Amino acid sequence: MIGRIAGVILHRAADHVLIDVRGVGYVVHVSQRTAAGLPPAGQAAALYTDLLVREDLLQLFGFATLLEREWHRLLMTVQGVGAKASMAILGTLGAEGLARAVALGDAGAIRAAPGVGPKLAQRVALELKDRAPAVMALGGLLGAEAGSGAADGDVVEDGTAPARAAPRAGAGPAAGAAAGPSAGSAAATADALSALVNLGYGQGEAAAAVAEAAGAAPGLETPALIRAALRLLAPKG
Repeated sequence: MIGRIAGVILHRAADHVLIDVRGVGYVVHVSQRTAAGLPPAGQAAALYTDLLVREDLLQLFGFATLLEREWHRLLMTVQGVGAKASMAILGTLGAEGLARAVALGDAGAIRAAPGVGPKLAQRVALELKDRAPAVMALGGLLGAEAGSGAADGDVVEDGTAPARAAPRAGAGPAAGAAAGPSAGSAAATADALSALVNLGYGQGEAAAAVAEAAGAAPGLETPALIRAALRLLAPKG
């Protein structure tokens, strides 16, 4: 299965891009959030991908990070959530926002995604709540952006490490930049969650506390995030 592609953007739209990889054009469907972060047409870009296979259809869906792709795959396990709904949710909340909403059982935040009704939002929050901590714990490992090493056009099969290459001359920031602030936040969340679990807290309560602390003060580094989460977990009264 195709796990990552890197090449030059030939065309951009609100929900997909056409990427030229050594003479072959790949249509990759993306969320509005991912599309907004891509460079203009004519510049190099890379995306992690997930291939949807149906009897009469093959579609590639693209993601800025492996963490985002992991949430997409998890969303697709919920009955009633198809690729369109998943991309709408990720486009509205992003990987970190979705993690926070699920950990806190905030169906209202999920409902804010276009086309997602209250029943479906509630189902997502309920069915994924117990599985959210495991994905949140992977944040430090899966937060790197696919844009790293996007200069040489390639198609990488899923499970292989993305090749690293120098940015192409004139390429946009997505072509060769290192992981951005969102990757750092994901790593801090993962580290804080691990620390709380090591202190004896359950994964569910630890994930909820970390999510609430991160939502109240975005951008906290790991030590501050742990302290904020511990204050939330402290006995009241």
